[in-house]
Amino acid sequence: MKHLTSLFDLTTADVTEIFETVGKLKSQLKSGERPALLQGHVLTQIFEKPSLRTRVSFESAMAQLGGSGIFFTAKDAGMNGRESTEDVARVLSGYADVIVLRTFSQKLIEKFAAAASCPVVNGLSDDFHPCQALTDFFTMQEVFGGLGDQRLVYVGDGNNVVQSLAIAAAMLNVPFTVSSPAGYEVSSDFLQDLNQRFPNAEIVLEADPHSAVADAGVIYTDVWASMGQESESDTRKQAFASYQVNSALLQSAPDGCKFMHCLPAKRGIEVTDEVIDGPNSIVFQQAENRMHLAKGLFVWLLAQ
Repeated sequence: MKHLTSLFDLTTADVTEIFETVGKLKSQLKSGERPALLQGHVLTQIFEKPSLRTRVSFESAMAQLGGSGIFFTAKDAGMNGRESTEDVARVLSGYADVIVLRTFSQKLIEKFAAAASCPVVNGLSDDFHPCQALTDFFTMQEVFGGLGDQRLVYVGDGNNVVQSLAIAAAMLNVPFTVSSPAGYEVSSDFLQDLNQRFPNAEIVLEADPHSAVADAGVIYTDVWASMGQESESDTRKQAFASYQVNSALLQSAPDGCKFMHCLPAKRGIEVTDEVIDGPNSIVFQQAENRMHLAKGLFVWLLAQ
């Protein structure tokens, strides 16, 4: 039985196989085909955090594959202390074929997966967002016809998204640059662990965003204050002011450089309208691909 608690659960070969399935299923859907590869299967989702893309992409994915979905808040599922995490995991995995958790704690997901008898997928935690990162690299592959030497440059907070992007970049041999203000960099402990696992990975830290994007194939950003950090919004706006992705920053990047954002976006804060709605933006192709990635992941987890 396989889980996806973080991208460290996968190998490069696994990612390649998932991407092949995603591409095939997306092509079939565009041709009007919806093969019921998971007919009768049940998806259960348990969320501590609100969601648009995560919930709908997973539920739509399972429906298109012929299965069905059930949704719980953490309170509804008894994850607020009414029952132990292990008991909830044992009970629900007896009913479901795959469970998606969207939580604050990464340890909760790992504890749940250890007790479950069906695959468990991390739909987001404070440490990782693996399905988002898989979607992002699939989208890059789709746009460029392959990953090749396209450098991904992340400008912003060193959060759960950037950690998952860094793992995926290391696994897929994609050069990756992170540009963050002092005090908001990606965790040094995480980078040390990543380097031990992937000693040949090209991960560059560059504080100056204009220097960072000089050879970018893709510029990527996220909100400056994630869920649970709302009280820090004003402080973070000051710290990140020079890290806004705008037309001036794009002028420092190569012609044809693409723009990505995992959404939701705070327009006019971390990114301007002219960038996210501009010709370089592939944000909404990226958002749609969340569903296609979920389909490929479910088939990889369940249909083999």
